Amino acid sequence: MLQETVAALIDKHASSAAVRAAMESPRGYDESLWTLLCEQVGVAALVVPEEFGGSGGELADAAVVLEELGRALVPTPLLGTTLAELALLAAEQPDSELLEQLAAGAVIGTVAFDPDYVVNGDIADVVIGLDGAQLQRWADVTTEVTPTVDPTRRLARVTAGSAEPLGEDPGLADIASILLAAEQIGAATRCLELTVDYTKERVQFGRPIGSFQALKHRMADLYVAVQSARALVGDAIADPNPVSAALARLSASEAFTTVAGEAIQLHGGIAITWEHDIQLYFKRAHGSAQLFGPPRDQLRRLESQVF
Repeated sequence: MLQETVAALIDKHASSAAVRAAMESPRGYDESLWTLLCEQVGVAALVVPEEFGGSGGELADAAVVLEELGRALVPTPLLGTTLAELALLAAEQPDSELLEQLAAGAVIGTVAFDPDYVVNGDIADVVIGLDGAQLQRWADVTTEVTPTVDPTRRLARVTAGSAEPLGEDPGLADIASILLAAEQIGAATRCLELTVDYTKERVQFGRPIGSFQALKHRMADLYVAVQSARALVGDAIADPNPVSAALARLSASEAFTTVAGEAIQLHGGIAITWEHDIQLYFKRAHGSAQLFGPPRDQLRRLESQVF
């Protein structure tokens, strides 16, 4: 039901034109859509317990919403805000007033894993940093938008003027990896759907190109890659830990970048034009693959489980 509700809002308010307008807006997202998502669905309240003004949901709830947002490349501050909420909840005495504001979507949060590339960094009201295994609440921050390949996700360089100890890190990097992997699966799924639809319409040699055996095999392989990655992401959501998070991120990144690359090839020259959405999926795929640590970081973590 949650997935269907979010999908309906996106279908109504986040067309391709709306997404492009949002990514070029001063704040990098559609504020009216964010308000609808928070007021009608409560997306910012999902992981916050009821005593702090949330809905008392689970990681899976946030993952469902992020997957739907990823399908349409909808820019929102949900990922950063959710991570900030989980960081505040790790404190010995959580700030109930601030959590209520975050849950309502009234303020925006983020976690700075890499201060040079912080999701929502330039618009965040609450910035959480890490000092080893300890979390810090950053204050008096200065920000600068960081140019990236992906115009649908705003990143910024954030510098803290001061920092206040918050609590022990509950493994936010792993949670961030899992949530991002869910978003990647949504985007990869939609990218493949658009490609399959196009191959049914594009005619060459008197036949739709999707009827050629070689292209059928390629698209079948892409489907298997996406569904295999989806299974690993599902396992990580059910049992979040460093290994499952690394597997989810690595598989989702590989699946999305592979699908996006093949989508460019199967669409032909039109795919690299600004007017076509496939180029946005391609850029999101490569940008997301490097966010919160490149694939080599996940490989190193998994390598330690083998050797």
